[in-house]
Amino acid sequence: MLNNLSWVIGVALVLGVMVLVHEWGHFIVAKMCGVRVDVFSIGFGPRLFGIKRGPTDYRLSALPIGGYVRMAGDNPLEDRKGEPDEFLSKPRWQRVLIALAGPTMNVITAVVLLTGLFMNGRQQPAFLDRPIALAGVIPNSTAQHAGLMAGDKIVELNGFKDPTWDRAELELSASLPGSTIPIVVDRGGQQLSFEVPATTSLMASSDPASDAFGYPEDKVMIVQTVPGLPAEVGGLKAGDQIVSVDGIAVVNRVHFTELVQREAVHTLDLVIVRNGKQMHVEVRAQRQSLGGGRARWQIGADLVGETFEKRYSLPAALGYSLEMNSLFGRQIVTVVGDLFVGKVSLKQLEGPLGIAQESGRAVRSGPEETLLLMALIGMNLAILNLLPIPPLDGGHILLLAIEGSLRRDLSLRVKERFITVSMVFILLVFAIVMYNDVLRLLPHH
Repeated sequence: MLNNLSWVIGVALVLGVMVLVHEWGHFIVAKMCGVRVDVFSIGFGPRLFGIKRGPTDYRLSALPIGGYVRMAGDNPLEDRKGEPDEFLSKPRWQRVLIALAGPTMNVITAVVLLTGLFMNGRQQPAFLDRPIALAGVIPNSTAQHAGLMAGDKIVELNGFKDPTWDRAELELSASLPGSTIPIVVDRGGQQLSFEVPATTSLMASSDPASDAFGYPEDKVMIVQTVPGLPAEVGGLKAGDQIVSVDGIAVVNRVHFTELVQREAVHTLDLVIVRNGKQMHVEVRAQRQSLGGGRARWQIGADLVGETFEKRYSLPAALGYSLEMNSLFGRQIVTVVGDLFVGKVSLKQLEGPLGIAQESGRAVRSGPEETLLLMALIGMNLAILNLLPIPPLDGGHILLLAIEGSLRRDLSLRVKERFITVSMVFILLVFAIVMYNDVLRLLPHH
């Protein structure tokens, strides 16, 4: 029930707000150009309710995924009166501005959202600003298979010199499945080149960066213990720092998990720091089934590394926001390009159901994840709407560009065929993506 509610709230916040911003962009520039707007709708289908102000009907429609602005005389396939406040009566350059306004507002909103988020400050791992020095590499991880080892220092990552862990996470998040990230490693004074696959292993769902590049040295702190499980029974408390397991120094949360899996055949002898004092605690791990014949040892404690709140000045926040949004944009453009050349399958794309799931997950994770997803969705809406396919904004711009170069309007028959073929293509893609969305929800997928 809570998951379903988070889906609804997530879609309303993430998709609904960004669609509203997109349509408002069209609306406000149309008004500035003197175009009469008949309908401003959030969603498609039958009108649920709304209010009429002047010539415009502001409405909420039955299917709240998407939305539209209906301007007077904006459909070349319908009869129009040729009045001066109709869309098609305006100069082509004004119509191009109206078409560009929606995607532009999405980009501006994405930049503003992340700028505000970074200025407000956020808790982040302390190691993110540090150079990439590997305290360890997870066994059977992507990093190990790529050839990385504990002690390696990554001195170049995808062309960036002296990268930080923050840069590594950004590059990984912006890389396509199936691609690789070139890195240069300093190993004992010798520089070696590697290619790290962006498609990470099964454990990557919990920590993709550690799987892809290894993990840094970091403190291991207990946030909370689960009642009745070994950590609480053994006497561990929130705020404890785990220093060692059976005499082996713990250098990271991932390293601690490795030690628990390896040493769990007997009672764990933990050295912890509590209120500035070292003490020994004995904890016997418990085996937990993961399903599918898999199991792992656990102690029942939530762990966190060293964190601090980082706030950015306005110029720094704006610069970081532009960088992140440009990464989002490059990834989307690359996906679209690879779709057309066959490098990416439609099966890899997520449709409305996938967006709803991600929106629900973001809402449950908190405001930061929600704002990040809103920015990503905004960039998606902006770039996809600029594809040269009617009825998308890019399709309108393409038709106007063709007519401008010909210095005359295309015939109604040509426009009709262009729009019909494009609509069939869009509906086919939508059907395939929806089908794959449904398949992902089935248990065997």
